[in-house]
Amino acid sequence: MKIREIHVYAHDLPVTDAPRVMSSGTLYSLDTTLVRIVTDDGTEGWGETCPVGPTYAEAHAEGARAALAAMAPGLIGTEIWPLVLHRTMDGLLNGHHYAKAALDIAAHDAIGRSTGLGVAELLGGRLVERVPTYYSTGVGDPDETAAIARERLAEGYPRLQVKLGGRDVETDIETLHKVWAAIRGSGMRLAADGNRGWNTRDVLRLSAECAEIPLVLEQPCDTVEELARIRPQLRHPLYLDESGTSLNAAVSAAGTGLVDGFGMKITRIGGLQPMRAFRDLCAARHLPHTSDDAWGGDVIAAACAHLGATVRPELNEGAWIAAPYIEGHYDDAAGIRIVDGHIPLPSGPGLGVTPDRDLFGDPVAQF
Repeated sequence: MKIREIHVYAHDLPVTDAPRVMSSGTLYSLDTTLVRIVTDDGTEGWGETCPVGPTYAEAHAEGARAALAAMAPGLIGTEIWPLVLHRTMDGLLNGHHYAKAALDIAAHDAIGRSTGLGVAELLGGRLVERVPTYYSTGVGDPDETAAIARERLAEGYPRLQVKLGGRDVETDIETLHKVWAAIRGSGMRLAADGNRGWNTRDVLRLSAECAEIPLVLEQPCDTVEELARIRPQLRHPLYLDESGTSLNAAVSAAGTGLVDGFGMKITRIGGLQPMRAFRDLCAARHLPHTSDDAWGGDVIAAACAHLGATVRPELNEGAWIAAPYIEGHYDDAAGIRIVDGHIPLPSGPGLGVTPDRDLFGDPVAQF
């Protein structure tokens, strides 16, 4: 199959109960980019990429669309198979993994629809039908965050990620102690996510003062060099997130023993093809990891769920999706939902969701 058409859409995703506060910024609405490809036999495939604003990472919505426009003319007539597609994209544009990921996901969707297989099967085969997910709080008041922890525990979430950083470390330490008091003994796993918002001094203090709490520290500092400096002094396992900017970065972090696991985003490293290699690398090194993304609607959520279904259960930290933080679905019947802290894997070929094109209006670019 070859790519015959590429259509690019822009869509606004307001944040429910806004704002959502992170150490890197305050969010009220997110600008997501959707890609629809059509192959030479008429098969459609959908992809999506949605950076969490322009300050979370080196990615932003207009950048995604500019990158797609730079590549798209050279992709018409290209074979849709992911390996060929990635090599062609890399020959057209250096970097910009988050834009390439939307095309990668659309290609997997189209191949699945053409063959009658789900994307999980294309990635090696599903191990579960219900994919564990986790709830991610915003940076908030300690008592309010503890109340959220109790609510999500009652809803069946197996893991809680507490957003921290961007404020005095004493409040972060207080938050973790109150959250732990709310979930202690429940079996719910806990991650303290600084989103690069701490300096080395503060993260070392937090780890020391929360030593009795069994949590993981997710990307507490901005750079790999800072993480390497504090690693021997930490009292907790260390996970890499924002610095895992490529498959090569993940290989280096795993191979040097820098980290104990990963929070990894599909669009950060370029889509499902490189995420499949990342998943297998982590399996070889027995490193737990997430299978999620920064933000987005049903298309990216379906991609996260399909990938998460292929991860070894003992290494699966969950597939995070933005569904609890946004209203509505692209596909009212098959939209991705969370039930008892898990994501039922969508049925049907490809991603298993068929977006309603009327929601997005006219494409912002067509090729």
